[in-house]
Amino acid sequence: MTPLTYFEKHKQRFLDELIELLKVPSVSADSRHKEDVARAADYIRQKLEDAGADKAEICPTQGHPIVYGEKIIDPSKPTVIVYGHYDVQPPDPLDLWDSPPFEPVIKNEKIYARGACDDKGQMYMHIKAFESLVETNSLPCNIKFMIEGEEEVGSDNLELFVRENKERLKGDIILISDTSIISNENPSITVGLRGLSYMEVEVTGPNRDLHSGVYGGAVENPLNVLCEMITSLKDADGRITIPGFYDNVFELSDEDRRKLNEAPFDLNEYKSDLGIDEIFGEKGYTTLERTGIRPTLDVNGIWGGYTGEGAKTVLPSKASAKISMRLVPGQNSSKISELFSQHFQKIAPKTVKVKVTPHHGGEPAMLSTSSIGYQAASKAMEEAWGKEPIPTKEGGSIPIVALFQDVLELDSILLGVGLDSDNIHSPNENFGIYNYYKGIETLIGFHKHFAEMAGSK
Repeated sequence: MTPLTYFEKHKQRFLDELIELLKVPSVSADSRHKEDVARAADYIRQKLEDAGADKAEICPTQGHPIVYGEKIIDPSKPTVIVYGHYDVQPPDPLDLWDSPPFEPVIKNEKIYARGACDDKGQMYMHIKAFESLVETNSLPCNIKFMIEGEEEVGSDNLELFVRENKERLKGDIILISDTSIISNENPSITVGLRGLSYMEVEVTGPNRDLHSGVYGGAVENPLNVLCEMITSLKDADGRITIPGFYDNVFELSDEDRRKLNEAPFDLNEYKSDLGIDEIFGEKGYTTLERTGIRPTLDVNGIWGGYTGEGAKTVLPSKASAKISMRLVPGQNSSKISELFSQHFQKIAPKTVKVKVTPHHGGEPAMLSTSSIGYQAASKAMEEAWGKEPIPTKEGGSIPIVALFQDVLELDSILLGVGLDSDNIHSPNENFGIYNYYKGIETLIGFHKHFAEMAGSK
């Protein structure tokens, strides 16, 4: 029996197991779900063991645990390190879900649940590809698994784990499925990721909430100030106004920009899918460039004053916002966080006090299309999907890619098979069953081709 025939025989079980995992509300950002996160970790550990890992263990951290597993068939053979995460985003707002986020349902050939695509579905593909190879005595290389539970809150403890386990994590390539493809008709492999700088700001005015009729017009309103300050962070052309923000941005050549824009993209479909009449972004760049190779600044949340039912005429004492900046090669997350903090303090009027708190961040990454890892991934994807994949740059951030390059001196292959329409981080997150199965098939092929190519180098 071949790995692919084994997979075909057991594909319904593979789907059923994923559904069981999706029922676990492993929300890493919410302390109320600490036990659920631990339960998800143990599920992964057990499934790695069941799939044939020689070792599968829970590694405690100061936060949520990391699941480590391995199967070493021959120390002289190439070693693939699989990274993924089992934690998920909070499901809010719950009222916008068509079905409960942790009660998976299948409709229109898709699984609907929080974490279906990001990243439980894509991570679990690796375990099932591994099982298919092991059970048919076809595993061509060594495999190590490092599945964490804090990716959605910044992977705070992963760096320490990686640095303390450099010897155990020796390998030849990092394999990650936490990205998307252009479409099922146009498979692609991500070769560029933006970095991230995530900030929280607080603007304080009077020492208590005030009656807006008694004090309005005489005392500065922190909500008004915050909105004005945020608005000033971009000009009319969508360009960020923080001094020094663009100083080290790596600019693509005209030829590279041309190649980037050759990827299939329909602007009218893009607008229709989002329910918008017009797009907006930095002047002089296309939508693909704005989402892949240009830095951004966006408000992710803003609050203050009264937001309950009915009316309350209050002038709030405080107003706050969360702001994220996506970064591109040449930029450094710590430096950008510092520039933001200095600028935000500087533009505040004397009528208020400002507090800026940096949260998690990460560095951008660029990956080579000429590497053995990329070539193996391209060949595997072409066999599974019937079409040569297009190298693309993705707007999201996976900070650990730069970490792996720095600490382990290993490049990553971003072999994700999600779609932009999968609603990750949003209500009604979903993952196509077709993509789940094709992902497993692709990963089976990757190990075969990587072992052959790396073994002959």
